Amino acid sequence: MAADPGRGRPLRTAATAGVGVGARLSAGIRVRTFRGPSAPDLQLGAGRAGADLPGLHAATGGRARAGAGCADRPRLAAAVEAFALTDLEWVSLFAEIGESVRAATAHLVGTEEGRLELSQGAGGDTTVEIDRLAESVVLERLQRAASEGARFSVLSEEVGHRNLGAEWPLVLVDPIDGSLNAKQGIPVFAVMLALLDGPRLGDARVGYVLNLATGDTWHAVRGVGAYRNLQDLGTLPMQRGHRDFEMVALESSPRSVIRARPLLERAAKIRVLGCMALSIVHTATGGVDVFCAPFKARAFDMAASLLILREAGGMASDCDGADVYAVTAGLEGRTSLLCASDVAYHTQALALMRGALAG
Repeated sequence: MAADPGRGRPLRTAATAGVGVGARLSAGIRVRTFRGPSAPDLQLGAGRAGADLPGLHAATGGRARAGAGCADRPRLAAAVEAFALTDLEWVSLFAEIGESVRAATAHLVGTEEGRLELSQGAGGDTTVEIDRLAESVVLERLQRAASEGARFSVLSEEVGHRNLGAEWPLVLVDPIDGSLNAKQGIPVFAVMLALLDGPRLGDARVGYVLNLATGDTWHAVRGVGAYRNLQDLGTLPMQRGHRDFEMVALESSPRSVIRARPLLERAAKIRVLGCMALSIVHTATGGVDVFCAPFKARAFDMAASLLILREAGGMASDCDGADVYAVTAGLEGRTSLLCASDVAYHTQALALMRGALAG
């Protein structure tokens, strides 16, 4: 990959500009070096009589004395230049982070050590050891990106908001979505990373989801498309059987499930995965016809997956038909959710939900 001489960063060539098949790029963050003004020459001084170590002081001017150990040439100084990562570089960085989380946390899944309760996170849930470790891996890599020149903020489920040089873009981090599954050893949990250039769910620019149990990935770039395992995300064709929907997935509290009853009664099969991010991306692929969360779920958990769904051609709203993409994406934003792999399924599901309310 060619280097940009003005910024010390790789240029995107025609061969690497796409986000589809085989687009495996490193984040490409480099520290820029420049030739600055000469630093004052340093020389060893005689020091005070009886001193154990020689003194170190700046020369008063002119060239350093021969043998002083200071070369008469400008010195290279390292400096970090602030810059914005491209969307493709963010995808690559998120992928690197996801694989690091997977490697670091595998030994804690379904163990007493992994579900050791530590504190209450910024999102209000109890932080356990596997959450803490996953988040520490994410934040360490993001901090390193900031130290290399990237400027952004981070909002994480466990530690809350951190400004790393700029208010926007904002990186949303759910280090383990479906952490109850992870604690119990049920292999349906994911890392969710999203990049937003505004406060709403519709402001997501990049979304990335990694199934930490299987290694499958989904990502999307706004206006570019959606991808599964680095290949174009092809949606499965609709299958009409004796029921309206082949499969409906649900995320609900016991008290709220009654609201989804008209939808569930029209389904051949029902699935409750226990992971918001994975439920939505499987809807984006067409594996699930309709996904419903008939309670006020945290919008934060949906950010990456809803971008993937939209870029794949799916449809989403709240359970009343309102625009879910207008909801605030922070830890306080909450909304019900009804999404489908295509517009026809969503229209039919929404009619059922509205009919239940009217009745």
